[in-house]
Amino acid sequence: MDLLPSSSSINVFNPRNQICDVKLTDWIQRDKGYGLAEVDQDNEWTDVQKKIMPWKNNIPDQDLELICQERTTMFGKLSNSSLIIVASLIDKPTNLGGLCRTSEIFGASALVVNNVHCVDDKQFQALSVSAEQWLPVIEVRPAQLVEYLQRKKTEGYTIIGVEQTANSHNLAHYSFPEKTLLLLGNEREGIPANFIQYLDVCVEIPQCGIIRSLNVHVSGALLMWEYTRQQMMKQAVRPETETAQK
Repeated sequence: MDLLPSSSSINVFNPRNQICDVKLTDWIQRDKGYGLAEVDQDNEWTDVQKKIMPWKNNIPDQDLELICQERTTMFGKLSNSSLIIVASLIDKPTNLGGLCRTSEIFGASALVVNNVHCVDDKQFQALSVSAEQWLPVIEVRPAQLVEYLQRKKTEGYTIIGVEQTANSHNLAHYSFPEKTLLLLGNEREGIPANFIQYLDVCVEIPQCGIIRSLNVHVSGALLMWEYTRQQMMKQAVRPETETAQK
């Protein structure tokens, strides 16, 4: 069998010339409209992936406050959210880490856990992707939970249990008060019966399948999104109402 001599070369080329027209910026992964001043430039971008890298390793500390304000304006997150997520009955670090991430994304004011040191767990951190650095994490032990719920009720919070009960409300038809505290149940037992009496209302997620319950992180995420959606709708209507009154 004849072999090509070492000095031989083969010209390899792509008959299509589109790649020659690619500019460096076409390959940059970035948050579309990252700076408020760049919003007008968005038309230059096609539909690109908008994953946001954790800010910890990329942005100087002095710029974080400004960036938070910009992102709040851009994405409509509540600047002073009145949503508290109580996860004191949850044991698994993966569920707590996922809830921390989701709580931060939807602008909750705090995540309550049974042991604040859970944020040091590697499994927690793998799911939270640094969200604990941007969200207040408060420790309330299960033995202290009743007292905590009662105190929050005196502060004007509506205590909502994410649970299926005989009198629970369908999430699709429930209107969340602005000051809402969501109590999530244990992975295996849900919300224990002795806590039900301290709730103002229970809300359940409508289901179509045979399995009777969702993972607690998934349940919490669905209610957090619905709360956020409703508050965003109220904010959108409020300026129109105020203008009409003037």
